[in-house]
Amino acid sequence: MLISTKGRYALRLLSDLAEHRDQGAVSLGSMAARQGISEKYLEAVLKPLVRENILEGMRGKGGGYRLLLEPREITLGRVLRLVEPSLGTVSCLKEGAEPCPRSADCPTLPLWQELDAMILNYLDGKTLDDLLTKDQKF
Repeated sequence: MLISTKGRYALRLLSDLAEHRDQGAVSLGSMAARQGISEKYLEAVLKPLVRENILEGMRGKGGGYRLLLEPREITLGRVLRLVEPSLGTVSCLKEGAEPCPRSADCPTLPLWQELDAMILNYLDGKTLDDLLTKDQKF
C-alpha cells in the first residue's frame, strides 16, 4: 500500500483545520500558505471530505472550511478511504478487484488478508485528535 500525496495532504489539512477551529471558517488561502499546497490542489483534496459531511465549505467573504465533527470522531481510516483509490496491500485485495483465479490455492493470500486487516484496524483506531496530541507515540 502506498498512501498518495492526496491522502497525506488530507490528514495535514484536517489537522490544520482542527488546530484553527476556534477561528471559525478557515480560508483556503491561509491553509494553502501554512501547508505549502496550491489552493487548486487543496480544493480537490477537500472536496470528498465536504461531500461526506466531515467538512463544511462556505463561500464568500468570511468563507472557508470548518470541521463538522469533533476531531475525536474522525478516524484516519475513514479519511484515507475517502481520498485514496484503494488501501489494499496487493492488487487482488483492492476494492472492486476481479476475483483472482488462484485465490483458492494461493499460499500467500491469508498473509495479505491479515496484513490488510491489521493496517485498517490501526487506521480505524486512530483519530484526528491523535494527530493533534504532540506527545502521541504511534
